[in-house]
Amino acid sequence: MIQPTVRSILEARERPTLSLEFYPPKNVLGFGILGGSIERMRPVRPDFTTCTYGAGGSTRENSFAACELLARMGFTPVVAHLTCVGATRGELEEQIHRIHAAGIRNIMALRGDPPRGEAAFRAPEGGLAHADELVALVKSLHPDICCGVAGYPETHPESPSRAEDIRRLKQKVDAGADFVNTQLFYDNRVFLDFVRDCRAAGIAVPIIPGLMPVATREQLARSVAFSRATVPAALADAFGGAPDDDARRAIGMRWTIDQIDGLVAAGASGIHLYILNQANTVLDPGLSACLRRWHAPAP
Repeated sequence: MIQPTVRSILEARERPTLSLEFYPPKNVLGFGILGGSIERMRPVRPDFTTCTYGAGGSTRENSFAACELLARMGFTPVVAHLTCVGATRGELEEQIHRIHAAGIRNIMALRGDPPRGEAAFRAPEGGLAHADELVALVKSLHPDICCGVAGYPETHPESPSRAEDIRRLKQKVDAGADFVNTQLFYDNRVFLDFVRDCRAAGIAVPIIPGLMPVATREQLARSVAFSRATVPAALADAFGGAPDDDARRAIGMRWTIDQIDGLVAAGASGIHLYILNQANTVLDPGLSACLRRWHAPAP
């Protein structure tokens, strides 16, 4: 069955979209747990889901299997992540054809992070060096595939400046990207300023804000470490003064709810939640009530 594109969903929207990001489990037990989580999340009914991708070997196979599981359980359309890491152009072409043959019509085209243990990204021999090249490759092989790309409200960790980061993003859009999903952030003003600057640079495609609810100090520290996101003083102080993880979880969820309400009020195209495969995140009573205020899924 051919899945609809995110582009068509965004074009037809009368309200902001809701999307959820998953990651592929490592083994059979993990897939069983993921299936149970998806089953619990059925009432949420996101407009689309995304699934992350690791380069090479079994990780790549698990990514594809996770996409198939999401589709089988009705969480469609699925946006399959694809990176340039560790793959030749020919291998990327094979993967793009495979995704297309499975009926998936959405790809998140990413350069990808350096392999574990390496400080800098290096394009493999015969491979691609940048996400705009991957977008162009996808569109040359299957123009009907909708391409998403990453945007960085507080700039990519390797970028020398905000202006250069936005220039790179425009290259991806000019190569054929249909929408942008952003890296996580905790200050809505950062996102709104980013959108303003993108529009001024001629980037006209939808820009969907990405949010990650945090529940522990460790989770907050990790999210900042890999994303370059800054933590507002109010959030840091609240976390620091909380007596335990239950209190920190409540603080983190309340912060996300306030972010969502503010972004929807500001006219965001949608909300993308990095949920780390946790059903409890979107089933939290407060967040569920927030989602129901503006997200009315089709029957």
